[in-house]
Amino acid sequence: MQTNIKLHKDDLPVEIRLDDKKSIAIDSEFSGLKVGRDKLYLVQISTGNNDAHIIQLNRENYEAPNLKKILLNKNVEKIFHYARADMAFIKKYLNVDVENVQCTKIMSKLARSYSDKHGLKDLVKEFLGIEISKQFQSSDFGGELNDKQLKYCANDVIHLHKIYSSLKEILVRENRYDLYIKAISCIYTRVDLDLALFTEDIWSH
Repeated sequence: MQTNIKLHKDDLPVEIRLDDKKSIAIDSEFSGLKVGRDKLYLVQISTGNNDAHIIQLNRENYEAPNLKKILLNKNVEKIFHYARADMAFIKKYLNVDVENVQCTKIMSKLARSYSDKHGLKDLVKEFLGIEISKQFQSSDFGGELNDKQLKYCANDVIHLHKIYSSLKEILVRENRYDLYIKAISCIYTRVDLDLALFTEDIWSH
């Protein structure tokens, strides 16, 4: 099935209504991994129906009111893979705390104690039997995007709904879902610590 990929400049168009969705998958692309130095380039969203809306943000002002509105909507669940990084960049540059967050990386670490591989590529292969390429993970997303970059961005969100469901099933079966709920509730504090440059494990000796 072909993925329906749409590229939007500056903001999510007003005619694209996501506030009636139960959940959306979200990912983002940066110019690097240091939130104090690097910029937020893209935010991509999928409704779980083999679609991807890729928003190339205006880095002069980061004015994206429609995108911010959906990120702040408490009634719409937001599924990330490694929410910690995405939320930190989103908070710094869009100045919002994303509401109603789930994270498949945290879920994987609690559910899949039989593995030490918790990357998105590993989860897609295990649960969907699909090999996805991470070749363009380190490419420049700040300029004109080519078809291969757009496909890469889409792959980061179109599978997250199914992965989330599979991981939740394991967590419930293994009686670890309540532990996950407690862990994900701390994500806002973890993001604030990162933004305050306390990136190490503060619980360690």
